[in-house]
Order: sequence, then structure tokens, then C-alpha cells
Amino acid sequence: MLNKKIDASKLEIEERVVEIRRVTKVVKGGRNFRFAALVVVGDGNGHVGYGTGKAMEVPDAIKKAVEAAKKNLITVPIVGTTVPHRIQGRYGSGEVLIMPAKEGTGVIAGGAARAILELAGYKDVRSKSLGSKNARNVVNATISGLASLRRIEDVAELRGKKVEELLG
Repeated sequence: MLNKKIDASKLEIEERVVEIRRVTKVVKGGRNFRFAALVVVGDGNGHVGYGTGKAMEVPDAIKKAVEAAKKNLITVPIVGTTVPHRIQGRYGSGEVLIMPAKEGTGVIAGGAARAILELAGYKDVRSKSLGSKNARNVVNATISGLASLRRIEDVAELRGKKVEELLG
């Protein structure tokens, strides 16, 4: 299932800064300092994305990251208030396990994964970061896992069957 281009201007986007780092380039005359920002955006209704930006000042880096994130929006399936099924997302050495949870559980996730799951619109979901704790790898792994989620209706349609036949 390919994700079509999502027009961010039609959505009410909320943004959350996950990480800001000061990066240094050592040159002949000394050191050049810049700031790198990692930002997650979402509408709380099944659309989420992330972006990075680098600039001399923190606000400029955040602005660049938000623009990049709006270009990288994906649509994720929501069943009730949780994910349709258990999934493991991987990116580099980052691994994130995302599991459905009963209503009233809330979002049980750490740092970067929590930001993505909340902005995607999930109210009840459990998550565990298994590999790298690096924020960029965790964000990429979480997005990778969410992008590969499938609703049972989609799977039935792909196989040319009815939902009842799959549940049989």
C-alpha cells in the first residue's frame, strides 16, 4: 500500500521538538558551531512525520526541521484508539516494538517513540525500544514500524477475500 503525497497545509499540524544538538566543525580558524534539530509533526488523526534541520541558530534549525517533517508525512492506521497489530520497526541499530493496548492504558513509550505515537493519534499503545537509544534511530524505527502496519480490511482487499474469510 503506497502512501500518496499528503498536503500538510490542509491539516492542523502540531509539532514537537525531540532533540536539539550542538554540532561542531573544526576549521583552520577555530570551531564553527551549528545546531541540529529533530522534530516530529502530526495531526493526531493518523498523519505523522519527522524531519531534521541544521542552522546557526536554534529557531532556524527547528523551522527547517518542521518544513522537512511536513514533506515526510505518512498515514498510519488507527483501530479504535490503538494500533491494529503488534509490529517491530527497525532502522540501523534502532529497534522499536509497538504493541496494541486495551482502552484506558494510555501511551506507554519513551521519549522519541512517545512523541510519534501521540502525534499520530494513538491513545492506548505500548512500546519498547530494544536497540539503540539514539533519538534519530528510534524515530526512524518507529516510523518504519508504523508505515508497515496494515488493517485487516486492507489485507482482505489485497488477497481478494472478505474479512470474515480471513478471520474464519
